[in-house]
Amino acid sequence: MSTEALSRLSEILESGGDVDDLLRAAVAALVADPSIVWAGIRFLEEGELVLGPSAGEPDETRRLTAPIAYRDGTVGELVVDGDADAAFLERVAGLIAPYVLLGWDTGGEAWEP
Repeated sequence: MSTEALSRLSEILESGGDVDDLLRAAVAALVADPSIVWAGIRFLEEGELVLGPSAGEPDETRRLTAPIAYRDGTVGELVVDGDADAAFLERVAGLIAPYVLLGWDTGGEAWEP
């Protein structure tokens, strides 16, 4: 995983549009890298992690996860199957965090990605 992949993800997220579409495009971009065979985003809903957008073919024997945090609170989890490194996953989780927050009601808090 490279800085090129991070740049591609940033471009996707900054392109605007529907949040669901942006997150689907983000997991598709992760799977486009040959080192990742599956990627998904789990939303934290009522204390449970619920799978949202995903792409690729799962291989749980190669699963890695990174928490997705927004303003000191966990809002979800990034999950990939493949050979990504933890630092890369953490950076991706940081990029998508504001968009994952919109997976449910923000409780009246102002939101800006």
